[in-house]
Amino acid sequence: WRSQNEVAAAASCADHARGSVHRHQMLARSRLPAALPLRRLLSTKAIPPPKLFDYATVTSHIHVSDAISAVEAAFGALARGKVDVPFPMHIGIDETASAGPGDCHIKGGYVSGESTWTVKLACVSFYKNVADGLPPGGGIFVVMNAKNGAPLAVIQENRFLTDVRTGAAGGISVKYLTKPTDKTVGFIGTGAIAKSMARATAAVRPGFTGFAYGADAEMAQSFCDEMRAELGCEFTAVGSAEELCASAKVVFTQTPGSATVLERSMLQPGSTVIASGSDQPTKQELPVDLLANCKYVCDLVGQVSKVGELRSALAAGAMTEADVYAELGQVVNGDKPGREGDEIIVCDLTGTGAQDAAIGQVAWEKLSKL
Repeated sequence: WRSQNEVAAAASCADHARGSVHRHQMLARSRLPAALPLRRLLSTKAIPPPKLFDYATVTSHIHVSDAISAVEAAFGALARGKVDVPFPMHIGIDETASAGPGDCHIKGGYVSGESTWTVKLACVSFYKNVADGLPPGGGIFVVMNAKNGAPLAVIQENRFLTDVRTGAAGGISVKYLTKPTDKTVGFIGTGAIAKSMARATAAVRPGFTGFAYGADAEMAQSFCDEMRAELGCEFTAVGSAEELCASAKVVFTQTPGSATVLERSMLQPGSTVIASGSDQPTKQELPVDLLANCKYVCDLVGQVSKVGELRSALAAGAMTEADVYAELGQVVNGDKPGREGDEIIVCDLTGTGAQDAAIGQVAWEKLSKL
């Protein structure tokens, strides 16, 4: 038998619980459309499972040229504040007997008014994979229905779509930050991203002449041979970054970013440097004196200040965020002019969730029709 106090306490708790449930019910109902009967809410339908697309399907149907207009529009929306882009998440996989070493980057975003939004998981720097004959990373895109929150697709892209949307950003940079007569283009670093940059450049500046330099001379020559055959442009491998800068007015840098890859003194007047290698706080491709003495454009100020080239200039006290000339989307929107004369322009591309949202939408629109 319980005492009167215990009975009273129990009754009080029951009343509190009933009140809490009632408040939650009222709150839930207040969020519902007035015309939606409660019985419809109580009947549930299964959400269809997402479609799965493997790597071979993705790489055979998606191309850089498909992405340029969508990514350009996403940059414009980003500058207008019409994209919800959270700060990227980074997961470090330390080396142990059962894991790593490697890194995982998680990005995503939603462009207002679009029918999908995307979350991307990109795994990189799993260098031990090479010994097993595997690429040094992988990745997936999850494309979601923006109307009902249902997953539409899980796309195994192993960083292919990331490279495609990065290349699209490079092509947009060429379009807005160089002169139409700038048809000599150099590539420092000759991996997958360089190929995507070259393809995007060919889409916006056909018939350019390419130059390439990399630490691995054989790889640089292979890059030139492949791009020459694919794009119909002349490509030449050169022996140094200095020789490349003397030959090219447009210079792409896409290296691991562990050390600077060129000097300010190497650049011709009117050069445009499009840097995409720095995407972590430990990376830096460009020297601080170049950053502090150029027209500096970036994809997203809040991001490049943490993980892009701007980070090193801020740390050195050579620049502040106020020294950023423009975000690329501001130039796309016409809020700021791009190329105006023979100034040196640096465009710092760290990769944004807006781009991932854009390429996710492009991929879904193409792949869902197969």
